[in-house]
Order: sequence, then C-alpha cells, then structure tokens
Amino acid sequence: MEKETKFRDVVTAEAELRELLGEPKELVKQKAIDRLDRHCRAFIAKSPFLVLATADAAGNCDASPRGDGPGFVHVLDDFHLIIPERPGNRRMDSMRNILTNPRVGVIFLIPGLEETLRVNGRACVIRDADILSRMAVNGKAPVVGIGVRVEECFVHCAKAFKRSRLWQPEAWLDRENLPAMAQVLADHANMNAPGFTARQVEEALQESYTKRLY
Repeated sequence: MEKETKFRDVVTAEAELRELLGEPKELVKQKAIDRLDRHCRAFIAKSPFLVLATADAAGNCDASPRGDGPGFVHVLDDFHLIIPERPGNRRMDSMRNILTNPRVGVIFLIPGLEETLRVNGRACVIRDADILSRMAVNGKAPVVGIGVRVEECFVHCAKAFKRSRLWQPEAWLDRENLPAMAQVLADHANMNAPGFTARQVEEALQESYTKRLY
C-alpha cells in the first residue's frame, strides 16, 4: 500500500518552475560541452572522489560514492572514461541499474576546490582485462569497471560548497558529535533481522577497511 504523502502545493510543470525561479543566464545556457576537453581531463586527473547517479528501468534511483587516488578514473579519449569497481559490499546497486538503464550522471570533486565537474552519458559494465589492468593498485586489477560514453560535461558552480562550508575544517563537527555509524548500521539491520550489535558491526567495518580496500 502506498503511503500517504505529506507534501502539498507541489509544482507539476516546468512553466511553474520558471515563473518561480526564472531563466538561467547566458553563460549557464552555453557552458555544457559534449566531450572531455583538456580542462575536463585535467580536472578528472586531479579528482580522488566522485558520486555516480544511476536509475533502474523503473526509475528507482541511486547515488553512490567512488574514491581512490587522484586520477583513479581512466580517460580513454574525449568521449570515453572508465570508473574502476573496487571491492565493496556486493550490493552492486549502480551496476545492476546500468544493466537495465544505461543513463548515468557523475559529479567529480577535488578537495579544497568548490566548483565541481559534472559528466552525463551512457554507461556499461566492462570486463576488458587489458584496460582494467591499467587501473591496478597493489598488484590487484579491478574485475570489472563502469565505462561511460560521455554526452555532456559542464562545471557546476561553488554555491553548494560555500553554503555548506564543506572544505572548511573550522565548520566541521567535533569527533564526539559525529554519528556513531556502527550503532546506526546495527540498528538499521536489526529492524530487518534482529541479532546485530554495534561491536560486531564495528569489527566488520574495520576488517573491511584494513584488509579489503583492493
């Protein structure tokens, strides 16, 4: 049974949005390009972190972080890049989505830089051993990777980072005020199958972080 929404007075058409928020400036209209030029390549080469957005055939969405050493994403040419799939939790949300709906969006970040690079295109899951071997770390090549055929690239402005003060350490919470993530994970898991403790989760996380990064 679908839960009743609490949202009222919703916007249902772009014309309504335009009336409320206005039109983009000419620079914003013209800034998107259809390939990875030298600036995009240089940005990706310096980026150690990205967020990958996917959706399945039914439109169910997912946004997944990916991170490694700067330049971990391999650029083949102006229109193709590859994101290595490092060991994870085996949910494979992004890749399962791509198998039924290849449309993806990627946001690349560089620590300390408030502008980001957005790349949109069509993705596939590749297992080309020759290409994947170029992304080996500690002698371990990824088994598969996410190949993206680039269709649109553009710089996203810094307003979100300026408002959030994300890169400013003085704005960060003290460590004792951060969420206790092992407890959060245990509580969430126990909602489905009781029997998990925060200590068990913490030990499992540490084992994963120290022994199964690659």
